[in-house]
Amino acid sequence: MGEGVGEITGLEDLELAEVRPFRGIRYKERLVKDLGRIICPPYDVIPPAQQEIYYRREENNAIRLEYPMEQPGDNAESNKYTRAAVTLQNWLEDGVLQVDQSPAFYLHDHYFTYMGERRRRRGLIARVRLEPWYCGIYPHEETYSKAKSDRLQLMRAIQATSSSILVLYQDSAQGVAEILSKAAQDKPTIECHCGQSEAISVEEQHLIWTITEPGLTRRITELLADVPLYIADGHHRYETGLTYQKERIREVGTSTGNEGFNYIMMELEDFYDPGLAILPIHRLLRGVATSSLAQLRTKLEHIFAVESIPLTEGSVSNLGGKMTGEAVLAILGLEREALLILRQRQDVSIEGMMPDNRCQAYKNFDVSILSHLILHEMLGVVDGEGDIAYTVDTNEAWQQIREGEYQLAFLLNEPQVDVIKAIADARDRMPRKSTYFYPKVPAGLIMNSLD
Repeated sequence: MGEGVGEITGLEDLELAEVRPFRGIRYKERLVKDLGRIICPPYDVIPPAQQEIYYRREENNAIRLEYPMEQPGDNAESNKYTRAAVTLQNWLEDGVLQVDQSPAFYLHDHYFTYMGERRRRRGLIARVRLEPWYCGIYPHEETYSKAKSDRLQLMRAIQATSSSILVLYQDSAQGVAEILSKAAQDKPTIECHCGQSEAISVEEQHLIWTITEPGLTRRITELLADVPLYIADGHHRYETGLTYQKERIREVGTSTGNEGFNYIMMELEDFYDPGLAILPIHRLLRGVATSSLAQLRTKLEHIFAVESIPLTEGSVSNLGGKMTGEAVLAILGLEREALLILRQRQDVSIEGMMPDNRCQAYKNFDVSILSHLILHEMLGVVDGEGDIAYTVDTNEAWQQIREGEYQLAFLLNEPQVDVIKAIADARDRMPRKSTYFYPKVPAGLIMNSLD
């Protein structure tokens, strides 16, 4: 999977991010045996119906800090953000949460099942200095302003973060990996198992080790001092952190640079980690005029070679086997009982039809091609606006088409890590909702104070 990920170039004079150990906030030892009932996914993958399920599961569930619920009668003085702040303070005072005595890096082994295979994803939870984009921190995807507004109000209220931003880095000499492998030989500080439930659709296991020995923490910081970090999941949270940092610096007047608000909590994972799984995010579309649908196949054939495959359960479930060669994407709903596979034509330059101000990797990326050439130019739709839904499940997409909830489903390829890196290195960004790093790093394992 790491094939094609080259060495970082052109960064000799660039200020890079600083990675530090920190005194994490975590649930007290007496609660660790039930931690699987207390942690929750990050806010952006929790539907409103599941939000209430997590509230009911356990009175100390991290959902109350990560994604607090609105209540009737909420106002400027009393609302979901102020309740989250009171909850955090109460949990610290009552001993539900504890602050670790020594600064630490937290080694996190995340076990899960993907495509029938048991995998382990290894990460290092750390504090990372907030820097402007491209000063050692690289985004790869566009963001939504509404999500950032919600996160900022929560951050102002609780002055902490309950979930880690997932970032990728290159451990070329495997120096960090060697330290983490040795640390994992000891007994883990935290071990929890999350079984399938009403809210959790996959069984996961989490092991956490605290690395506090000053020589080791100093060595990890040194090894990561010259390494660019690529945001995989958590762009909104990072941009919110930058805004919050600016607000706090204006508030205090002067900053030493060591205050908590100058850092954000991240989980760092190697580009080459064999457990890394990146899912495509498929598009579902409705509200398209009948006349536009009638003309769509003809328009598609001007650019793509269109192959029609009889539609069966297997043809959708095993889509990956059909998206080979020059396949760009597949479409459900345009032809009755047929799956359309779009492939690049040798006599057509798709890259030449894409916006001039975009990098080459962006121009050849399937989500970009869908957004610009099909949704916008052929259907007059802006990706991320209008009546578009998103899913990582091809069978769910097919069900929505069969039930008439949506007219079209656009099924995409698994994003490749070398494409993500190439677009980020070019200081370009993929369209919003281009990648889904699976599974999400949960909230509540380790938390971070911004004071």
